[in-house]
Amino acid sequence: MQRPRVLIVSPASKRENNGNWQTASRWAHFLRARCRVTIAPGWDEGAPPPDLMIALHARRSAAPLAAFAAAFPDRARVLVLTGTDLYRDIATDAAAQASLAHADRLVLLQADGLALLAPELRPRACVIHQSAPSLAPLPHGAARRFIDIVMIGHLREEKDPRTFMAAAALVLVPKARLLHIGGALDPALGALAEATQAATPRYRWLGAMAHAATRQRLRRSHAMVIASHMEGGANVIIEAVTCGVPVLASDISGNRGMLGEDYAGYFAPGDAPGLARLIERCIGDQAFHALLRRQCDARAPLFAPEHERACVLDLVDNLV
Repeated sequence: MQRPRVLIVSPASKRENNGNWQTASRWAHFLRARCRVTIAPGWDEGAPPPDLMIALHARRSAAPLAAFAAAFPDRARVLVLTGTDLYRDIATDAAAQASLAHADRLVLLQADGLALLAPELRPRACVIHQSAPSLAPLPHGAARRFIDIVMIGHLREEKDPRTFMAAAALVLVPKARLLHIGGALDPALGALAEATQAATPRYRWLGAMAHAATRQRLRRSHAMVIASHMEGGANVIIEAVTCGVPVLASDISGNRGMLGEDYAGYFAPGDAPGLARLIERCIGDQAFHALLRRQCDARAPLFAPEHERACVLDLVDNLV
């Protein structure tokens, strides 16, 4: 018996190295033991048709999802909903709304997003938390030269890098250093990062880095900031939690779905003074830092690779 063909449609490529690409790459790895898997930006109608299409991003994958549904209505289709899908596009964009209708199953990356779906869509929806291999936390000695607070994310408005840059000018702890990893998808934000770096020695923009190097930099950090206005289930939260680095997160639905309603490390979206105070507390208050570590450690089992793998394989087994 031939193994089923699975096509993962990802608008992001390996070169972009963003959250969508990480999801596509990881799921392909899980599925290759049982399926013939291809990752592509669209559907090649001249190629052998897949038995199952997994499309990431309702708006950006709308065309291949619609074409495949029309050509092969009896073949299974899965739609993985991103942050911009859940918190913007499915409410306003006709193509994203059509994608919801074309999918047999809807996958969300954190449970808070279920509330954004119309009641009639929820029976087709499930939650699959993303994962990352755990890394042993690194001890930080009191004699270290810098206390690094890192933000990981390409420079675009949804990630709100402006708030992180503004906070860098407000933090007063002498050893604090705010590092930003990510490419300038928005040239204006890249120019702002360069200007901030010139004016604020505490802030350093490191640009885009390879995934492995990024995770090692994260592992050496005191805490990680995610300042986004919208998130569907951020990979960077998982990577921080699974290497013992506390998260300082904007108080939005997508982050609460990852870290829990009672998490102590939230700040109001766009509140640079609030983020600066939270960074200073995280550095200066050992008991607070330890509380954040404990709360993150309690979430870590949700993000274990074996758990995500089992959920992805179960999803595909039930559709093919």
